[in-house]
Amino acid sequence: MNNIYQRYGISKEVIDLFEKAEDKLGERFRAIDRTAEENSFKVIRSMQEFGLAERHFLPATGYGYDDAGREAAEKIFAKTFGSEAALVRPHISSGTHAISLALYGVLRPGDELYCPAGPPYETVRTFIGADGEEAGNGTLFEFGVTYKEDELNPDGTINIPRMIENITDKTKMVYFQRSTGYGWRPALTLDEIEKAATAAHAKKPDVIVFVDNCYGEFLENREPVSIGADLMAGSLIKNPGGGITPTGGYVAGRKDLIHQAACRLAAPGVSGETGATLDFNRTLLEGFFLAPTVTAAALKNAVLAGKVYEMLGYEVCPAPDAYRSDIIESVKLEDPESLKVFCRAIQEAAPVDSFVTPEPWEMPGYQDEVIMAAGAFIQGSSIELSSDAPMREPYIVYFQGGLTHAHGKLGLMLSVQRLIDAGLLDPQKITHALES
Repeated sequence: MNNIYQRYGISKEVIDLFEKAEDKLGERFRAIDRTAEENSFKVIRSMQEFGLAERHFLPATGYGYDDAGREAAEKIFAKTFGSEAALVRPHISSGTHAISLALYGVLRPGDELYCPAGPPYETVRTFIGADGEEAGNGTLFEFGVTYKEDELNPDGTINIPRMIENITDKTKMVYFQRSTGYGWRPALTLDEIEKAATAAHAKKPDVIVFVDNCYGEFLENREPVSIGADLMAGSLIKNPGGGITPTGGYVAGRKDLIHQAACRLAAPGVSGETGATLDFNRTLLEGFFLAPTVTAAALKNAVLAGKVYEMLGYEVCPAPDAYRSDIIESVKLEDPESLKVFCRAIQEAAPVDSFVTPEPWEMPGYQDEVIMAAGAFIQGSSIELSSDAPMREPYIVYFQGGLTHAHGKLGLMLSVQRLIDAGLLDPQKITHALES
């Protein structure tokens, strides 16, 4: 193995550092595997319950009426997630698109959208439009939806008393982003979301609790819609696609709300009854079958990233032994060159486009230039090994994914080695970490 690592120019000291880190994480990794096993059984049982068969993989064309594979897939997702219904389609292009279907489908002029856990992800803020972005292009703000937000408590938890106070008769939807996004906080725990959903419904029984579930699926043996949320959405090129679903997204939750989201995807009166899935369903369902174990690999990679970089003296979030509610590990690198070197090392480890050099660029929907390492089999798939960051202080890199633990480990080893090679990481820090 040392010879293999040395072909990448990885020193013995870096190899030893990672071996020590993994030794310390043995029980943590075993717990992750146990959760993956339980979730795998849930997926398999759902597929068996609905009689998944070869006929569900046959292509559907045209309008897609009576697409048996599409109907089976949506029942399987709903059952596994613990929701009444689900909308699962290749026609949903991203997590942002899935979230927009939920919000545009449910909210009406005069309704209030309230985010009590801080601002949502930048691409979501763009289509909300409260900052004046994309004016004239049909933002929620232009359609008469009002918006307000509150920050989290300093410890990263939801201020539930303040939330209760700020839910009014106008509040139609309370929105929680489970993942850290481009913030410096742990992801929201399901326990927090459950308490907040219960409190919101107690204050206003008809309020809709929505959760952006991107990066959170299969982290536990339950999902937001099974513990009090009315609606959630996510991307199939993240956790639930298992790394092989080529595109798509989902919305899951209450049946009436899913119908409204489907009306937004197609048209009122058409709803979810159309939309041919061609030959998509085999890959979709195979990806969902693999998703719990692939997510476990990504989670191990995130934990390893946190452990190694903490041993080297960097600030990381969350801490290696902390509860995790998404697959993202944040590392505060403090300077722009370190950020570039880290992302370029992750790209160097990629099986696809390893020769590409990531550069910061003006990515649609983002306020700052973004650098992204994404040498993936599926374009933009962040369940595959990837890292990205806005080019702003304090230069935090967001690391996620890896279809296998071996691949994630290689990318992380290269990131440490290339920081040393660039003179941005003192080798003595490795020596100190090995001795401590």
